[in-house]
Amino acid sequence: MDELQISPVDSRESPGKEQQAAGVGILLQIMMLVLSFVLGHVLRRHRFYYLPEASASLLIGLIVGGLANVSDTETSIRAWFNFHEEFFFLFLLPPIIFQSGFSLQPKPFFSNFGAIVTFAIGGTFIASVVTGILVYLGGLMYLTYKLPFVECLMFGALISATDPVTVLSIFQELGTDTNLYALVFGESVLNDAMAISLYRTMSLVRSHSSSEQNFFMIIVRFLETFVGSMSSGVGVGFTSALLFKYAGLDIDNLQNLECCLFVLFPYFSYMLAEGLGLSGIVSILFTGIVMKHYTFSNLSDNSQRFVSAFFDLISSLAETFVFIYMGFDIAMEQHSWSHVGFIFFSILFIVIARAANVFGCAYLINLVRPTNRKIPLKHQKALWYSGLRGAMAFALALQSVHDLPEGHGQTIFTATTAIVVLTVLLIGGSTGTMLEALEVVGDGHDGSLGESFEGNNGYIAPPYDGESSSGNRLKMKLKEFHKSTASFTALDRNYLTPFFTSQSGDEDDEDEPMISSRRGDYRGHD
Repeated sequence: MDELQISPVDSRESPGKEQQAAGVGILLQIMMLVLSFVLGHVLRRHRFYYLPEASASLLIGLIVGGLANVSDTETSIRAWFNFHEEFFFLFLLPPIIFQSGFSLQPKPFFSNFGAIVTFAIGGTFIASVVTGILVYLGGLMYLTYKLPFVECLMFGALISATDPVTVLSIFQELGTDTNLYALVFGESVLNDAMAISLYRTMSLVRSHSSSEQNFFMIIVRFLETFVGSMSSGVGVGFTSALLFKYAGLDIDNLQNLECCLFVLFPYFSYMLAEGLGLSGIVSILFTGIVMKHYTFSNLSDNSQRFVSAFFDLISSLAETFVFIYMGFDIAMEQHSWSHVGFIFFSILFIVIARAANVFGCAYLINLVRPTNRKIPLKHQKALWYSGLRGAMAFALALQSVHDLPEGHGQTIFTATTAIVVLTVLLIGGSTGTMLEALEVVGDGHDGSLGESFEGNNGYIAPPYDGESSSGNRLKMKLKEFHKSTASFTALDRNYLTPFFTSQSGDEDDEDEPMISSRRGDYRGHD
């Protein structure tokens, strides 16, 4: 997206005039935020699920942007409605992504770790490739705007980033199976890391297209981005855990220092990864997961309450602003609406790719699970339906405008913006009805998501000494993977938790409720 610049005429305006224009622009942004939160509260109080809060924020931005576009608003004021791309990546996206990892509770996450990783890593790869191939074939058959194959794969990667904030908020309101909630939440968290790593890998492949590229080098580049960024984030998280364990900051007169240091570590992780040429988003995500699991327990009680409320607050503000901005952007900016066919077929292709992702991975997961613990078909359908697109897809599409030739990047950005808007408004509005029709929310489910994970009614942690393998090689490999996740849980309990925290490995979060919703924990019960 081209940055909105103030014209030479405006640049000659007096400083007082520019300051007034800035004040009016920022005031209007604050008014939209206030209106979004108030409208969201009213909708939640009346349990009106046909217009979720994300949809309401997006509509507010769309309406205000449309009014500003048709009116003779001063250019200097309109410029302050917009913001530079750096503002999005440095100030809005990091707190949203960090809160995703920080609000993730380890017990349900690691109990379903094998299934979550299968959906988030393998499934996202499948969805990206399937989408890219279908878009490329569509271009060859003149059904869509024709893009080079690598650019189709870049589009497939960025559009595979899901943001099921509406689904999770309805799960929270109506209650659902705890394991389904853990799958949807966990998959959406790691899905972002996978999508951005795939996008960056394809971007590197495209920029080096003149030199020889083989499949092995592409894999190496992907591992360099993903594993390097993850290692950077985990390393910063562990460092913070040791600092807070041994620095003795959890006393009354040092709580301000304790909170300040804790808040700075996520941005340190983000900037460190960016400085090393890695992905700051992937790094800050894993920093959030590690800091919640290890560092958080080393804080004093007052500091724990403060940092939880602080990150909850800024992530809520950031995500609401992102949805407002997406609506505002679609009304204000110049988009390539001439390629409507590309948008239509892209929506069709991502629906197909999402189905290949969910149902294919669920089939593999169910191969290693006993009959009473397989993922039910209705839960698979709920997973498939929860694949809304949101902030991460929009951010990567924003980046593609600069990464791709003129016309190509703009087409992808327009298509992504339209897909986000349509999925949030249409699919988001029908989510409550769809989930009730599938009988995965409401009656028959405990509204509390903090129930024990040891019950027999779920499908977590299948017994590994149960049904013997039929000799199927794939089945044996999958069983070994599930065993490795159980081994990691034991490693964490027996060694990592005692080393990095002040508590023993036997202490867990039994009484701590699960996360309330992804990227927006302010959507609580009334």
